[in-house]
Amino acid sequence: MSAFSFLFTFNIAISNMSLTMVSVSLHQTMRSICPVITVLLYRTVCGHMYPTATYMSLIMLVLGVGLATAGDYDYTLTGLSVTVLGVVLAAVKTVATNRLMTGPLALSATEVLLRLSPVAAMQCMTYAILFGEVESLRMVFADGHFSRFFMMALLANGGLALLLNIVSLQTNKMAGAVTLTVCGNVKQALTIGLGIVLFDLRMSFTHAAGLAITVLGAVWYSMVDSDKTKCKTRG
Repeated sequence: MSAFSFLFTFNIAISNMSLTMVSVSLHQTMRSICPVITVLLYRTVCGHMYPTATYMSLIMLVLGVGLATAGDYDYTLTGLSVTVLGVVLAAVKTVATNRLMTGPLALSATEVLLRLSPVAAMQCMTYAILFGEVESLRMVFADGHFSRFFMMALLANGGLALLLNIVSLQTNKMAGAVTLTVCGNVKQALTIGLGIVLFDLRMSFTHAAGLAITVLGAVWYSMVDSDKTKCKTRG
């Protein structure tokens, strides 16, 4: 559990770091590769085999997100390397989480968080001290900016993070690691769509085509995964 908590916190730290080193468009495009890496991990490490249609649907998803998030790709070699590392760590974390919840231990989402949170909190606190975040928080408090509203916002953010982790873990257990990463790609498309609706943004033909391809890729994957599940049930 200590090793898993380190993987969990290190993945978040690397992901946040990569956001400051590359453009958002490139970051989203690279993150869309996560389902492909997850499938390759299952195939090489666990020996799972997938039909050709699964690979084709995942390629379609990656292509769709790439078009939907197309923009100015600004990066350095170091930033790109950190971003790729974050994507690989995210895939490894998703697979490890699924094995932890469906393997011999078969832990529930709340039990995973109960065991994970204390160790992860100590790791995050160490990280915050080493990189000056605790000192920054002290300065905010000393300057009088730590108001009641600020405290409520922090508590609300923590509550949303808790709910997000519970839903994410439970989805991983019930639907599988690959399906969870596919949903992550669909989430990116939905985020872009909501941004267009809420903020009245103009959408180019490339972005519209990317959103459509992403949705079609997700539907195709769902159909293939459903057929595979039915075949296993019959067998």
